[in-house]
Amino acid sequence: MIKSGVLGTGFLLGGGLSGLAASGRPAAPESGPPYGLGGFPNFKEYKAAKKAARQTIPAVRVDADNPAILLHDYLCQECGHCEETCTDQMTVSHYCKPAAVGGTAVCIHCGQCTNSCKRGGMSERFEFPRIRRMAEDKGRVLIASTSPAVRVALGESFGLEPGTDCEGKMVEALRRIGFHHVLDTTFAADMTVVEEAHELIERLDARGGSKAALPQFTSCCPAWVRFAEIFYPSLLPHLSTTKSPVLIQGAAIKTWFANKNGIDPKSIVNVACTPCTAKKAEILRPEMNAAGRHLKDDSIRDMDYALTCRELAQWVFESRIRFDELPDGEYDSMMGRGSGGGIIFGNTGGVMEATLRAAWLYMTGTRAPASLLRFEPVRGLAAVREASLEIDGKPLRVAVVHGTGAARPLLDEILKGNARYDFVEVMACPGGCIGGGGQPKPGGNGRPDDALRRKRIDGLYTKDEKQAIRCSADNPDVQAVYREFLGKPLGPLAHELLHTSYSRTGNC
Repeated sequence: MIKSGVLGTGFLLGGGLSGLAASGRPAAPESGPPYGLGGFPNFKEYKAAKKAARQTIPAVRVDADNPAILLHDYLCQECGHCEETCTDQMTVSHYCKPAAVGGTAVCIHCGQCTNSCKRGGMSERFEFPRIRRMAEDKGRVLIASTSPAVRVALGESFGLEPGTDCEGKMVEALRRIGFHHVLDTTFAADMTVVEEAHELIERLDARGGSKAALPQFTSCCPAWVRFAEIFYPSLLPHLSTTKSPVLIQGAAIKTWFANKNGIDPKSIVNVACTPCTAKKAEILRPEMNAAGRHLKDDSIRDMDYALTCRELAQWVFESRIRFDELPDGEYDSMMGRGSGGGIIFGNTGGVMEATLRAAWLYMTGTRAPASLLRFEPVRGLAAVREASLEIDGKPLRVAVVHGTGAARPLLDEILKGNARYDFVEVMACPGGCIGGGGQPKPGGNGRPDDALRRKRIDGLYTKDEKQAIRCSADNPDVQAVYREFLGKPLGPLAHELLHTSYSRTGNC
């Protein structure tokens, strides 16, 4: 039984959040940012006053050692677009005193500032030249893993329509620029689903007890995780401890994949091709060396580099490859296949839908019904969606939100006890990963809009529907890695390699 709605019932209906459902670019909370706007109650009035005084608006503050984002002062026009995006859309800038985070700039590394910049003054930290040099080292084994959202956006940089599935051309391009193995991160997305679904079931079984920690929040978006660590540390016990697909992929490559293929893990250069700038920061987190701990060599990181879709496009372009003329390449046979559930991870609502498909199988022993193979209540670009359903007689209330500006009031209501859910998906970027801070910009320097995001979203849903395997738990390759290596989900080795921890950042 499934009940649903964009706003549904309960606190969302008439609870002051109705405006959040209007579009994929949610508004900031009505109260506005509390710090640093010179007494103005919100950025709109601050911007108007600056314009009236014929003053420019400096770029949002970015520290020189930011691992994901670079501010190019000489290109900055002081238009204020990045500051407006960070303040109004993401509710990060001016929502915390710098002193509360040790004097550093407050940043969740989402990269939406780069998407808003039309002059190139703000960009991701480019790393592909370093990897390109490594490709010339015969002692290195370069392995690329591609995220779902990249395959429906990369083609835009070469004149293809947004949402075009260019998976085969992308794989072929990666091999031509020097990668020895090309793997699919949807494989690890399926592993994420397996772990997260079991974790959710454990919490549901403990519902009402002190160890329930409901609602469970998704944890695969690193910008959302950092947002929670900075602004909502009391919710950290509620975050799933399952690592993101990119980090699970990295750990699996340097342990299981390396062993099966007779590769020295220390020779591997793991490169994630992602839509996301925050992955650049996530892979540097100290705890993300599970493979190194397992192999008793702390120099081994789970993932070595994270390249944005824009970086990959630039690398292909500089290699003088005619992308649109490439034949379709194929992923490696090992770790090169994912389910439809893994593919839709790139869309807002996709992690929720994929996890519910698997949870249904684990809880009932039967395949998920057709309604969960196209779970409309959590699809679309309304900023907040919710649904109620029963699985094996257990009631389950879920919510999906994208954009941290929309997440903030939802989280506040959850903390107040006015909103009760069992499972909540949060994605920092508009539309989810398909709208990530590292995706191509229309026309090269335009600002993405909902029409563009919908085309990418539709591209992933169409690909999901074409898959023979729709549920992550049914992926035979994932079943093999558990049978041959990991043991059972949530078991000791799975916890060692596939799970992580979080910590409070500052005193915001």
